[in-house]
Amino acid sequence: MRIRIIGAGAAGLTAAYELVTRAKAAGRDIALEIVEKQPGPGRGCSFYAGGMIAPWCEAESTEPIVATLGAEALDFWTNVLPIAERRGSLVVAPQRDRAELVQFSRRTSHFATLDRDGLAALEPDLADNFSGALYFEEEAHLAPRAATAHLAGLLAAERNVAFHYGVDAATLPDRCDWVLDCRGYAAKPNLSGLRGVKGEMMILRSADIRLSRPVRMLHPRHPVYVVPRPDGTFMVGATMIENEERARVTAQSLVELVNSAFAIHPAFAQAEVVETGSDVRPSFADNLPRIVRDGRRLFLNGLYRHGFLLSPPLASRAARVVLEDAYFPEVMDEDRGQWRDARRVRA
Repeated sequence: MRIRIIGAGAAGLTAAYELVTRAKAAGRDIALEIVEKQPGPGRGCSFYAGGMIAPWCEAESTEPIVATLGAEALDFWTNVLPIAERRGSLVVAPQRDRAELVQFSRRTSHFATLDRDGLAALEPDLADNFSGALYFEEEAHLAPRAATAHLAGLLAAERNVAFHYGVDAATLPDRCDWVLDCRGYAAKPNLSGLRGVKGEMMILRSADIRLSRPVRMLHPRHPVYVVPRPDGTFMVGATMIENEERARVTAQSLVELVNSAFAIHPAFAQAEVVETGSDVRPSFADNLPRIVRDGRRLFLNGLYRHGFLLSPPLASRAARVVLEDAYFPEVMDEDRGQWRDARRVRA
């Protein structure tokens, strides 16, 4: 069976991994090619991702299906492909916005409530600025660029996998039994209702700050998260703007991100700005992901701001569609544009 995957971001690479792994287990012979317009893997939305594998935090503002699928991603990134650090997530709020923290706690689960001493035991650098936190101990985080490079390296070592970088898939002959389209926003002409949501981020370096896990600070207008990276930098993100302008980072957004980071720790005001960036996240009207089947072509899309959180569960389902002709209503059915509630999901 010949299979082509278009796109070497988180979605495309996890789909390739699942196909190779499941085909081996079933004794199936497949030939897999991964076609990517960029010169290397993970150069699209994945390049600017936060890398938080945080299903319980995301439940605060998403449908239940996101937490259900995200729990599968936790297992993938920490057990199946153990490259994520499972140190949990912290959610904090300034004293004037403590009501936001209470509301957050009412909409989520799988957390412990920490007082100032409990917070200081986990992150001493935060105890002077916050009187407590919500601690989501089971969550994890990873470095997105290292994760996509690692996945691409594993796949490149497989005898039946070929990468084609710097190639537009539209220029290649269609000689495949299956095509998995994982192009994200670039697939907009092919998917009705797909839109772009712009996200901007920055990477800061400071020798005066020590954080071991992602920190989300709640704010009525400018919520922010800070994710520590292995090289001693911090990713600060991210804006969510309803437009489809990919590259331009605005001064207003940078000011908001810096001010919010400064509220988490004053030393961020003197941090070195290492990098800024933006891209457009692919989203449907309900901000939920979908697998869309068109004959022997599958579109894996609509991951919104949950690329690394939702790629593994979508990938495993897509692989089973290809290899087993399986069907998953929780990601393939539509009901007036809305996905089915998690209570109706079947494995």
